[in-house]
Amino acid sequence: MSHLLWVEDDAALRRVLRPLLEAEGYAVAEAVDVAGALAAVGRLPPDLVLLDLMLPPTQRPEEGLGLLDQLLRVAPGLKVIVLTGSGGRGVALDAVRRGAHDLLRKPVDPDELLVVLKRAVRMRQLEAEVEALRAQLPAPADAILGQSPPLLAALQLADKVAPSALPVAILGEPGTGKELFARRVHARSRRAAGPLVTVNCGALPPTLIESTLFGHERGAFTGADRARDGLFQQAHGGTIFLDEVGDLPLPVQVTLLRVLETGDLLPVGGQRPVRVDVRVLSATNRDLGAAVRSGNFREDLYWRLRGVELTLPPLRARGDDVLVLAEHFLRQLDGLGAPPPLSAGARAALRAHAWPGNLRELRHCVQRAAVLGAGQAELQPEDLGLAGLPSTAEAGVEGTLSAAVDALERRMIGDALQAEGGNRSRSARRLGLSRQGLLNKLDRYGLGGRFPEAEGG
Repeated sequence: MSHLLWVEDDAALRRVLRPLLEAEGYAVAEAVDVAGALAAVGRLPPDLVLLDLMLPPTQRPEEGLGLLDQLLRVAPGLKVIVLTGSGGRGVALDAVRRGAHDLLRKPVDPDELLVVLKRAVRMRQLEAEVEALRAQLPAPADAILGQSPPLLAALQLADKVAPSALPVAILGEPGTGKELFARRVHARSRRAAGPLVTVNCGALPPTLIESTLFGHERGAFTGADRARDGLFQQAHGGTIFLDEVGDLPLPVQVTLLRVLETGDLLPVGGQRPVRVDVRVLSATNRDLGAAVRSGNFREDLYWRLRGVELTLPPLRARGDDVLVLAEHFLRQLDGLGAPPPLSAGARAALRAHAWPGNLRELRHCVQRAAVLGAGQAELQPEDLGLAGLPSTAEAGVEGTLSAAVDALERRMIGDALQAEGGNRSRSARRLGLSRQGLLNKLDRYGLGGRFPEAEGG
């Protein structure tokens, strides 16, 4: 049964047509003015609205047009059929421009009214079916999900700078989605048809960083049995994303700066420069300003990379986005069948947790819960494994979290090293870090001595 709100001050017309509408299966609610219509919508949102534009107190079309605007603000997909008097062509066109679904002229032809209403009902059903099907489709692997104000602000800035040629420095804690944003900037840039080459600078072997980035000639070093293009040559005409750029050694920073400033690179062992046309995006979770002050990062390279700074919000600042992402990660699971839904208690626990590991921690948490809670009617808070971990309330408000986050990060690193017997490589993978990134954090937190490096690790 479709719920129809009829906004009409002509009582005689309502008495004549209401029985016809009810005989066709419509549940009819009536209102005679703007206030009554809005009150009726508040009580029971209608599927359809039949709206006379000439309403009291003025009996001018502005009353009905204003109500049309308010109805569509409350329910953008609402089907509103407007009733107009003769000679109101300009008013009718205005109603269509404002979003009216259809128009009927007075005096109303009952048969025409039923046809128009049936057409509107069918359109609403089709739209609902499309939305239901769209909701069942898995989100793309690189989708950026959420509607929180901090995320939307970051997306707006990313889309604004994407068409420019400026370098973009993407900043944020580990696991906040820096590579996803890099892909978005590239996809919305004028270089979208060109390649996007992603390189984790912290994972490059120290002896091969330059040849990996800039290529080498045959015989340049032992094992170089043929010439090979570097990642910058592969990105020619497109974009290169330098993740963990703060982990680059100082000598490589010098070479990188020269390439960025001149557009020319010299492959290792080469004699002739190679011209490359590449836009550079970079990312780091390190404080590069502090690295510059300590002499670990070149100031001129810092300013060259910092065309626009795009700072990504941590998950703890994104409110209910955590629930949207949790559902997304559950849908991504393979081999377990349909996982149980999250209980109200589990949703509350997800919402309250501080998420020092951001998206990586959430994915691990949700997938763990799906395994442990398989066969249950709902996933429970204890399946999440968050008991005893600090909540957002315990961590403090935004702006005073750095010490709490450091403490959590230090503990997570210690737990990973203990679980992996001190093996740096396996611990880094467990934490979602590069090996070099983990070594940097061990230095930062002074944990190297507590967890001696295991043989082969």
